[in-house]
Amino acid sequence: MRTALCDKLGIETPIIQAPMGGAVGPRLAAAVSNAGGLGTLPLWAASVDIETLRSQVREIKSLTSKPFAVNLNLEFPQEERLEACLQERVPVISFFWRDPSSLVPRAKAGGAIVMHTVGSAKEAQAAVRCGVDVVVAQGWEAGGHVRGTVATMPLLPAVVDAVAPVPVVAAGGIADGRGLAAALALGASGVWIGTRFLASTEVAIHPHYRGRLLEASEDDTVYLENLFDIGWPNAPHRVLRNKTVAEWEAAGRPETGKRPGEGDVVATSKSRGPIVRYRSYTPAADAEGDIDALPLWAGQSVALVKRLQPAADIVHEIRAEASAILKRLGAMSGN
Repeated sequence: MRTALCDKLGIETPIIQAPMGGAVGPRLAAAVSNAGGLGTLPLWAASVDIETLRSQVREIKSLTSKPFAVNLNLEFPQEERLEACLQERVPVISFFWRDPSSLVPRAKAGGAIVMHTVGSAKEAQAAVRCGVDVVVAQGWEAGGHVRGTVATMPLLPAVVDAVAPVPVVAAGGIADGRGLAAALALGASGVWIGTRFLASTEVAIHPHYRGRLLEASEDDTVYLENLFDIGWPNAPHRVLRNKTVAEWEAAGRPETGKRPGEGDVVATSKSRGPIVRYRSYTPAADAEGDIDALPLWAGQSVALVKRLQPAADIVHEIRAEASAILKRLGAMSGN
C-alpha cells in the first residue's frame, strides 16, 4: 500500500499518528514510526522549553531510525522551537493553526519536509503556495482542537481537487482500515489518526480517561467553541461529554468568567500541579481527583476504539484491513 505520501515522507504505511498534546511521548511516536507509519511529537506548548524539546527529539531518535515529525502550533511563537528542531535534524515539521508562510521557507531550507493542517480548500491552496509539501485536511469529526467546520467526507475531495498533485492526508473520524480505504478512495494519500492511538499501550493517560474512551459510542462526543481554556481565543475542540460539560450546559452555556465552578481545583498532578476546572489538560496517569471533570479529548471515531493494543498492532491491523477492502473492491470492479 504505497502512496505518494509514503514516497514523500519515506514511510511504508500511509498512517500518521496525530500529535495529541499531553498524551504522546517518544515511546508512542517511535512505535508508530517503527511499524511503518509516521509518529508525531507535540512539542509546541509553553511547558515545553527548548531543552525539553531537544531531549524528546533525541529520545525518539534513540528508539527509531525511521522518519518522525514534530508538531508546532502557530497560535504561539514557534521560531525558537523550529530552529531547535532543525538543529536536531527533525525530518518532518507539522504546522497547525494560522498561516504558516513565515516559517515554511526556514523549515524547508533546514532540510525538513513540511506538513500543514487545514480546514478548507482555500486554506489548503494558501498552504501550497507558500511551499507546504503535504496538506492535512482536518474534518469536523476530529477530536482535540478542530480547525474547520466541514466534515471529512466533503472536505477531503474538495482539498484534493484544490491542491493536486500535492499529497493530502485525511484527518477526523478515521480509526480503522475502512476509514483508510475510504480516504484513499476519495483521493487522499494517507490518514491522520488520533483517538485510536489513545488506546495504545504506549500512552500514559489516566485509567478513567481510557475507560471512558473504550466504553464510548459515536454520539458521546461534543463539539465546543471554547469551553476548555488553552490560552488562545476561538479554539474549538471536541471532547467526551462529562460532568463539566453537563453542568455548563445546565447553566445555559455561560461565557468565560460566569461558568459554574470556574477556578475550582478539581484534580492535581505530580508533574503539573493543581488542575482547575476548564483548564486544557490531558488527564495523565499521575493525575488524582475528579478525573471526569477534566477535558476528555476524543473524536467521533471513538465508537470504533474497543480494546487496548500496542501501537504497532494498531498500524498493522489498519493496513491489513484496508488492503483487504481495496482488494475486494478491485475484484468487484473486474466483474
